[in-house]
Amino acid sequence: MFFYYVNICQVNKSFLKFATDFGPLAIFFYYYYNNDKNLSVAIPPLIVATLIALFIVWFFEKRIPMMPLISGILITLFGGLTIYFNDPIFIYIKPTIINTLFGIALLFGRYFTNEPILKKIMGKSIALTDSGWELLNRRWMYFFFGLAILNECIWRTQTEEFWVNFKVWGMLPITLIFTIFQVSLINKHKINE
Repeated sequence: MFFYYVNICQVNKSFLKFATDFGPLAIFFYYYYNNDKNLSVAIPPLIVATLIALFIVWFFEKRIPMMPLISGILITLFGGLTIYFNDPIFIYIKPTIINTLFGIALLFGRYFTNEPILKKIMGKSIALTDSGWELLNRRWMYFFFGLAILNECIWRTQTEEFWVNFKVWGMLPITLIFTIFQVSLINKHKINE
């Protein structure tokens, strides 16, 4: 009975994470595509759904992880600016700013923590050599800066609908593929405990 309860809790946590990560996005798509592809109509439900998702995470876990919190703050800020000024540029530059901030954190974080930031964040889940952490940290830093540049190129040269689809169906697969390519580096520098 105990193991059944533990398995149900794990499934519920996995579902909770999936629902709070992708629920606001699904709501955004629903309103965007059912209202003549209008960002001004789709952004308010996105903001509300994001805030509800953050509250749900806090309610069940009694804390909000840093990445969803930063993302939620920026969605609310840039979505609000987009609505207030009736200018989509604010929502377009949000991924640029987020990825640039992550890249800067990885670049300069070492000076505040005396070790790569990724080691601080992921050090409990995997054990790597110091050179492995340095390489992984550098690769992710370049990746975030690259995504920021790519986002700038896309929103400045393509249609709004193309950018919306790229934001979801482009950035996510690019990130997953990049992550998969890091497995060989992790295996090469893994410390067997």
